[in-house]
Amino acid sequence: MSERLLALAWAGAIAWPALLCLLAWLWFRSRRALGPASWTLIAIITLAWTLGIRAFLWEPATLVVRRVDIVSPVWSGAPLRIGVLSDTHAGAPHMSPGRMRSIVARMNAEGADLIVLLGDYAGHHEPAHVRSDAERSSVMKGIAPLAGLEARLGVHAVLGNHDWWYDGPAIEAALEGLGASVLENEAVLVVREGGSFWLAGLADYESRRMLPSYSDTLALVPAGAPVIALSHWPDVFGAAPERVALTLAGHSHCGQVDLPFFGRLMHASEGSRRWPCGLYEERGRKLYVTGGVGVSILPVRFNQPPEIVVVTLRAAPQL
Repeated sequence: MSERLLALAWAGAIAWPALLCLLAWLWFRSRRALGPASWTLIAIITLAWTLGIRAFLWEPATLVVRRVDIVSPVWSGAPLRIGVLSDTHAGAPHMSPGRMRSIVARMNAEGADLIVLLGDYAGHHEPAHVRSDAERSSVMKGIAPLAGLEARLGVHAVLGNHDWWYDGPAIEAALEGLGASVLENEAVLVVREGGSFWLAGLADYESRRMLPSYSDTLALVPAGAPVIALSHWPDVFGAAPERVALTLAGHSHCGQVDLPFFGRLMHASEGSRRWPCGLYEERGRKLYVTGGVGVSILPVRFNQPPEIVVVTLRAAPQL
């Protein structure tokens, strides 16, 4: 469906200017003046055409780099720069392997200490076994450029709901084959000179193996050790313990379409409605939700451009 809509958008992008040229030629031949109603109709259609070009063809192909400073009272050690990439939706519109390579290059240019991938690497909703060979190949070719990500503390990932709808183990194997560590209700110790910390990856709500659980994920993490939690869904933040310095999530696409007066039109979950985009703090706990780079359901973005995020996590000043 999304490919057909994108094809229609391209057809409309070409058809309306062509029709305007034809109308101008007919007007020139006839020398008849257009009335107010005709000019109003032309203006309305032209405005809709302009907004459609922006939403369907231009904005989804852009990329914004957001740099965010976050101070946490439970973080210790030197500042940590985290590159955040989510919702690539390989195989869906606007996410060719070439575009993915350019996104990877832009992330590498930021020089983050650590890169985290927050799920939904596969586009569309259908399971792998009902897709054609070409469609499955498109997904894997779109994931392959992630092998180029570079960070001195490694690349770590969690899976998302689209990955489980597609084939969770296959996506997991592909990511691990590219050098990323995939976490599912487990935590790993990241050793660095500026102070070691734990990276905790929560399972996806659509996982075929387990539900997200902070207690299971943090079971082996020593009390008082600094922790960063990764989740595809922001919904897990409601249960985040105070010992977690920061929870990073995607899934929401920041609503994907954000209209004046109406606000964000798409909410992927209740957590996405409550914490749709950006930085949140509740009871001292911190959450950052990224809008990701891909599109879902509709091949459109409006006032919510694709983004990668570089979070600098700092300890609170000692009083």
